[in-house]
Amino acid sequence: MQNALVAALDIGGTKIAGALVDGAGRILVRAQRPTPAREDGATVMRAVELVFDELIASPLWAEVQAVGIGSAGPVDASLGTVSPVNIPGWRGYPLVEHVRGITGGLPVELIGDGVAITAAEHWQGAAQGYDNALCMVVSTGVGGGLVLGGKLHPGPTGNAGHIGHISVDLDGDPCPCGARGCVERIASGPNIARRAIDGGWQPGPDGDTSATAVAAAARAGHPVALASFERAAQALAAAVAATATLVEVEIAVIGGGVAKSGDILFAPLRRALREYATLSFVQDLVVVPAMTGTDAGLVGAAAAALRVEDRVVRAGA
Repeated sequence: MQNALVAALDIGGTKIAGALVDGAGRILVRAQRPTPAREDGATVMRAVELVFDELIASPLWAEVQAVGIGSAGPVDASLGTVSPVNIPGWRGYPLVEHVRGITGGLPVELIGDGVAITAAEHWQGAAQGYDNALCMVVSTGVGGGLVLGGKLHPGPTGNAGHIGHISVDLDGDPCPCGARGCVERIASGPNIARRAIDGGWQPGPDGDTSATAVAAAARAGHPVALASFERAAQALAAAVAATATLVEVEIAVIGGGVAKSGDILFAPLRRALREYATLSFVQDLVVVPAMTGTDAGLVGAAAAALRVEDRVVRAGA
């Protein structure tokens, strides 16, 4: 595995990133293009092709054994298709088939972006050494993935652990997914900002209305900003506790832009968790920040590719 080389692709609504990654998780070659998220599917695929053009141009490409893709979802790993909510031109898009064509028939492993981040954190981040973990990304959306019994658990379609669409408020606001009171509708960055603005918080002279600006106001003691983060933390705590109760995870790792607010999020989250994680077998659950940073999607996609490459090698043995 140390000598293996794989290609990794991280697809989101803002950027499409690619890399060549070795068996130790080191990124050796990078490529990136903006995601033309509002264009048609063929245009989005062209951006993927341009990323691969750069990777294939590397002298290292000849050593690549497999491709891993972590994509915004929903994804369907069983069909090899993606339908990212924030890329309307891709609905049931046969991404795996296209990537196999671009790469000359290499084996391809598709997982959701939350599962990719989970793979990265279990391999090289805060979930190392834990056999049962929940890893989350709290940013523009809320996603996640699971490690169970020491192994990544993507589920049949690659979406297991998608905690952002657990309902924690039965009569809450409608969510774009079609349900009500989802974690994402309460705890994502845009919804933290929306709630603060609705409550009377106003941005500074720079006009910044992001969750980052709300976090800064909360640090300065603004009561509405603090309340918005506390509500987000409560929603996250309820979902984390429910997940831990269901599958007995030992640790919850939280990354993404909102997690960068630090104790403004984590302090109320840990307080709220004590109110929800009350059964004896979940009381020791710990919540920590993610460690793998902006490369988590690529590292996790590489981990998926190394897994499929290992299966191919064993099958041929």
